Amino acid sequence: MNPGKIYPRSQDRETIYLKAAITRPDILVGDYTIYNDFVHDPLEFESRNVLYHYPTNHDTLRIGKFCSIACGARFLFTSANHTLSSLSTYPFPIFFEEWGLDKKEITSAWDNKGDIIIGNDVWIGYEALILSGVTIGDGAIIGARAVVTKDVPPYTIVGGVPARPLRKRFSERTIAGLLDLKWWDWPEEKIARSISAIQAGDFEKLSGF
Repeated sequence: MNPGKIYPRSQDRETIYLKAAITRPDILVGDYTIYNDFVHDPLEFESRNVLYHYPTNHDTLRIGKFCSIACGARFLFTSANHTLSSLSTYPFPIFFEEWGLDKKEITSAWDNKGDIIIGNDVWIGYEALILSGVTIGDGAIIGARAVVTKDVPPYTIVGGVPARPLRKRFSERTIAGLLDLKWWDWPEEKIARSISAIQAGDFEKLSGF
C-alpha cells in the first residue's frame, strides 16, 4: 500500500491516485482518492477539471479519502458566477483597463460562493458538475452528468439537473454507524483486514473490528 504513488495499477495509465498529481496549495486531496480519465491525461486534472479557480478568491477544493472521481467530473468555482446584484450580467470589473475601473474591485464581478468540500468515500459520476459553495457529505454518490448546486447529505444518492436526492444508500442507523466509525481514518492494516466486511455490506462485522 502506497498512497503516494501516481498509478495504483501497473498496467493502467488512465487511473491515478489524485493526491500525487496535485501541485496547487488550494487543492487538497486525501489518500487513496482516485481519478479516472479515458479521454485526456488524468495528470491534467488541475487544469481540465478545476475551473474558474483563481487565487484572488482564496477559495479551496477539498476532497477526502477513498473518493472515486469519474472521467470528466468538473468543479466550477466562484469566478464563473457573474454577480446577480448588478443590473447587468456583464462583468465590467474584469475589464478595468477598458472602463477605467479600480483593479482592486475585480472580485465584485462575481458572487463568491466559497469552497467546494467533498467528504470521504464519495463517488462522483461521469461528467458531473459540482458548483462553488457546495459540500458533499461522506459516502454520497453523484450521478453521471448531474449538476450539483446544493449541499448533499452523507450517504445520499443524487442525480439530475439540478441534482436532487434520489434515495439514501442505507438505513439511518447504518449511516449513523458509518459516520461514527470513520473507517477511512483507520490504519491501512486495519482497513485491509476489513475489506471483506466492507465489500459484503456487513456493517455489524465491520463495527466489530
